[in-house]
Amino acid sequence: MPDPHATPALDLAADVVTITRAICDVPSVSGAERALADLVVQALAGAAHLELVRDGDAVVARTNLGRDRRVVIAGHLDTVPINGNVPSRFETDADGAEYLWGRGTVDMKAGVAVQLKLAAELAEPAVDVTWVWYDHEEVSAALNGLGRIARTAPELLAGDFAILGEPSNGQVEGGCNGTLRAEVRTSGVRAHSARSWVGDNAIHKLAPALAKLAAYEAETVEVDGLAYREGLNAVIVRGGIAGNVIPDEAVLEVNYRFAPSKSAAEAAEFVTAFFDGFEVVVVDAADGARPGLDDPLAQEFVRAVGAEARPKYGWTDVARFSAMGVPAVNFGPGDPLKAHADDERVAVAQIIDCERALRAWLTAAG
Repeated sequence: MPDPHATPALDLAADVVTITRAICDVPSVSGAERALADLVVQALAGAAHLELVRDGDAVVARTNLGRDRRVVIAGHLDTVPINGNVPSRFETDADGAEYLWGRGTVDMKAGVAVQLKLAAELAEPAVDVTWVWYDHEEVSAALNGLGRIARTAPELLAGDFAILGEPSNGQVEGGCNGTLRAEVRTSGVRAHSARSWVGDNAIHKLAPALAKLAAYEAETVEVDGLAYREGLNAVIVRGGIAGNVIPDEAVLEVNYRFAPSKSAAEAAEFVTAFFDGFEVVVVDAADGARPGLDDPLAQEFVRAVGAEARPKYGWTDVARFSAMGVPAVNFGPGDPLKAHADDERVAVAQIIDCERALRAWLTAAG
């Protein structure tokens, strides 16, 4: 007897909006992607034109048609935690535009739905395609499923061009900024606050660093024709022992978002020099990715989408492809400003438009 509580199978013959809603209604918070990954494998199992590879909770589907060029198209299956926004629902705004509302609609299950439908239907694309749906994107980089595949089976990610389905309002966003986190540390002498003159307040010592940050004007750096806005900001301040104790240590955590013309090592040098006189410890850093828009496949794709390419300010997994020598862009439905928001929602028209544009390009590329 069928299990009445079982998750319904994915019907990839349905329209792309219906598919989006179906996968949004399958909870897949980071670390719990298995049920959705299972559904993806089941939905594609009958596609004779695809070679399927399962890697943990990541799924790779490849055409092997002997085309001259191969494109890798990837999207992550996981979401940030749910907060009363599953199951999904439709809503219409004051202007009559229809939206699909719910966790993952923007980041990035609408993009995954577009990819799944095309993977199932395009048996004879103009280029060979490697489709990748992976786990653990929203958590520590060490757990990232795309990173895991890059380490253990890099041949599965080999290609001439890559498209990551990150939300980009249906536009092409080239490359991405790099990101670095550093701790600016100060030390002092602990004392009773009633006799503060015998102590040395470590929190007060952060004042010059905070003042310098407040006065800092971030640069806009042009890289391969795209203007990347940088940012250097305090994100966390830690310090203090008790309400009557002068603190003997304090930490200011800063986040530097740097243009892809800089390496992570160069970014670390900049931050260390910026806080000259302080103890600075870099705790995390990731290179950005240059736009890669000089690649012929990238240029064809931008023309097919019919819009001017834009820079991606946040860090995305296009950087992993860039590190492998594969030019990559971000392209997907959804406003990035709504990613992770409690009112996360995607315009239905954008989902349809993205499917149409990607389908047209994959059947005409080359």
